[in-house]
Amino acid sequence: METAQIRRRWLSYFERKGHQVVASAPLLYDDPNLLFVNAGMVPFKPYFLGQETPPYQRATSVQKCVRTQDIDEVGKTSRHGTFFQMNGNFSFGDYFKAGAIEYAWELLTTAQAGGGYGLDPDKLWVTVYTDDDEAADLWVQLTSITADRVVRRGKTDNYWSMGVPGPGGPCSEIYVDRGPEYGPDGGPAVDEDRFMEIWNLVFMQHELSAVRSKEDYDIRGDLPNKNIDTGMGLERIASILQGVDNMYEIDEVYPVLERAAELAGKRYGAHSGQDAGSSHPDDVRMRVVADHVRSALMLIGDGVTPGNEGRGYVLRRMLRRAVRSMRLLGVNDPALPELLPVSMERMSKSYPELRRDWQRISEIAYAEEDAFRRTLSAGTTILDTAVSRTKSAGAATLAGDDAFMLHDTYGFPIDLTLEMAAEQGLAVDEDGFRRLMKEQRQRAKADAAAKKTGHTDTHVYREIADALGRAVEFTGYDEVVSEAVVAGLLVGGEMVRTASAGQDVEVVLDRTPFYAEGGGQLADGGVIRLAGGAVIEVHDVQKPINGVVVHRATVRDGEVGVGEAAEGLVDIARRRSISRAHTATHMVHKAIREALGDTATQAGSENAPGRFRFDFNATSALPHSVLRDVEAKVNVMLLEDLAVKADVMTQAEAVDSGAMALFGEKYGDHVRVVSVGDWARELCGGTHAQRTGQLGVVKLLGESSIGSGVRRVEALVGTDAYDFLAREAAIVGQLTEALKVRSEELPERIDAILTKLRDAEKEIAAVRQQQVLADAGRLVETARDVDGMSVLVHRTPDGVGGDDIRRLVGDLRGRLGQDRPSVVAVLSVVKERPLVVIATNELARQRGIKAGELVRVAAAALGGGGGGKDDMAQGGGTQPEAIPEAMSRIEAAVRERAGAGG
Repeated sequence: METAQIRRRWLSYFERKGHQVVASAPLLYDDPNLLFVNAGMVPFKPYFLGQETPPYQRATSVQKCVRTQDIDEVGKTSRHGTFFQMNGNFSFGDYFKAGAIEYAWELLTTAQAGGGYGLDPDKLWVTVYTDDDEAADLWVQLTSITADRVVRRGKTDNYWSMGVPGPGGPCSEIYVDRGPEYGPDGGPAVDEDRFMEIWNLVFMQHELSAVRSKEDYDIRGDLPNKNIDTGMGLERIASILQGVDNMYEIDEVYPVLERAAELAGKRYGAHSGQDAGSSHPDDVRMRVVADHVRSALMLIGDGVTPGNEGRGYVLRRMLRRAVRSMRLLGVNDPALPELLPVSMERMSKSYPELRRDWQRISEIAYAEEDAFRRTLSAGTTILDTAVSRTKSAGAATLAGDDAFMLHDTYGFPIDLTLEMAAEQGLAVDEDGFRRLMKEQRQRAKADAAAKKTGHTDTHVYREIADALGRAVEFTGYDEVVSEAVVAGLLVGGEMVRTASAGQDVEVVLDRTPFYAEGGGQLADGGVIRLAGGAVIEVHDVQKPINGVVVHRATVRDGEVGVGEAAEGLVDIARRRSISRAHTATHMVHKAIREALGDTATQAGSENAPGRFRFDFNATSALPHSVLRDVEAKVNVMLLEDLAVKADVMTQAEAVDSGAMALFGEKYGDHVRVVSVGDWARELCGGTHAQRTGQLGVVKLLGESSIGSGVRRVEALVGTDAYDFLAREAAIVGQLTEALKVRSEELPERIDAILTKLRDAEKEIAAVRQQQVLADAGRLVETARDVDGMSVLVHRTPDGVGGDDIRRLVGDLRGRLGQDRPSVVAVLSVVKERPLVVIATNELARQRGIKAGELVRVAAAALGGGGGGKDDMAQGGGTQPEAIPEAMSRIEAAVRERAGAGG
């Protein structure tokens, strides 16, 4: 039964039972507490909470849902998926426990020909809350289930609440026994892989108060109207009715997985165990692809676009994880054009709007993949630099800081960093990377206001402002050294009168030359020197409230006190470098608008020392030719050495002058207009170079998408740009010398070399495969007799590919025949790592010789792991020198098991 048919059957059944069929709400439901709808009852929450009167007493729906808290577990188990559909039937003060139980049992056990799902009643188990005698009795009285298959469980499993004051109540879950091949007998309390939950009936009968957590609350009493909320996972019941192991193999998901396998030239399940938890990494990746492609399709269909925050970030992460997984499977060409249409064809059977909106959906998804592929390209260049730096230092491990920077700045997946670093003979400091990721997640929990305030109650800053009696004066447009007085001092968010050496402080001066972060420009750094000799090192500057500038700093020497005279000294090199970047941002903005039109307005920026990023509105990628023209135009303007000046005027005057107001900025009655000659003019409160010639050179690194309709250009300025170009020139010089061609001939020559190399690799692979298989006849003669078994343990020359080894093992097993037990084990070194592949025939397995067990024995000697099926398995490790020991252990394990089984 197809999933779409299961869905229709659900709705039809409950419609016949007097339920109002309610269409699925969009995934972007209007609930401030949710990114996406994550449960079938979410659209009905106002009715359950008593906020609204339901227009019906009975309802049924199949609700689209997305849960992302376990996104990293997707594919690793058969339970975790991001998008799913929840069948639900609901009663608002109408039927209660008896009705819910009767409906569930009837739909599940009625023959398919009669409109039900046709499950065997003897395969069903149920759980009830530990003291819900009523539900336990009703199951036995109203159905054919026996009392021994009604299991009582505690609050964690069988009591439902929202985690807030309101309705709650016991629940009853229905499980289906999938058979002994999935685990031990004994019911859901023993094994929830064998006994799969398919339906949860929630009996809302209590009013909860003093809710301290989802499991810690007081029950005030019974609700005046008892309600029913049930949920059946559509994908779970589909896996049962379609006779497949898990949700990834149902008809709405598996076609994408199958297509991914075809593109990768792999066979799903070839090297995995029965359950998802014992899966080969390739199978995990294929499941990630299948899940994320479907989820992305549904999210885009409901109006989500890729971005860097909230819902957009979730979508972006899914799309990029899918693309990354395809790359790890060996598919380097664009994958989404091959996969997304497959998902659309399956899902449009239930959601025809996906087909109607296909052009928009596909354009968004494909553009995101293209952008990510460019990100991977840029990240590869940065990674190569980090690898070279690490090797030059004589280290064997790439720093966690480098891996984090690649991930955080370039979106470079850690799995890819690990893979590519290993190819260069380097390990990666994963612990350091994960520590930095954890720190970032912790920081991300606070919003932008938290950065401004440093997690300090803003009333403290207001007290300082009131005592000062006026706004802090910013002198940094005209000077980088200013005399001042300490107007306020905070330690740990609390106002203090003094602070000593070593303490982290927040300092408010009555006037300051330090620029506070804003308008895309990073904050100044520098030092504050006190009249009494104390020195404060400034590392961040913010404006937590209007009129107050806070210097986040550390007291390096002496003691500082409120009211003390001070001198602020800005780090001139940092200021000039940031100012050059800010001026360059204005110039690139102007050049892009000239190239694309006035719709290409700024959508954000960051001006840092020696570099900047510039976001702008555009519906498609910036062609490389346009990017070159923009870069050329900017650098021509640098040569003209245009004056950069700032004028203060009214907003009306600024508009009349042609100045542009920028995205996300707030302006007062009087504004500051920065002009680059007569060419570019913008409203801006930042600092700038005095003339364009001071920028030296601007180099655009590339362009990418950061969201629907938003593009990003990243660039270098001044000496950073010069250093980059010098490195590029050196590389070109080395190539021209090595290849004996002029620089303009390099692309054609390199393309020809790569073509020859690819052809040669194909020929070598074919010859190697022929050689390996040609040795099979000779190797069969080396098989040894061990207790009546043919045992062949062989080491191939290093460098033979994994695919060739697997073919050889299969061929040798076939040549040994099926008339006696046989075991074949072949070991080799592939990419400097040991590999072992073992196969057994049917007679060997009857004697207890299993390939997976032998692989684990060998892999333990090799310093690694492995596994697979009983007939063929694969493993590896990190110690190629241990291959002789691994071969000995394999023979010993065969001899031991053969003796035990004989």
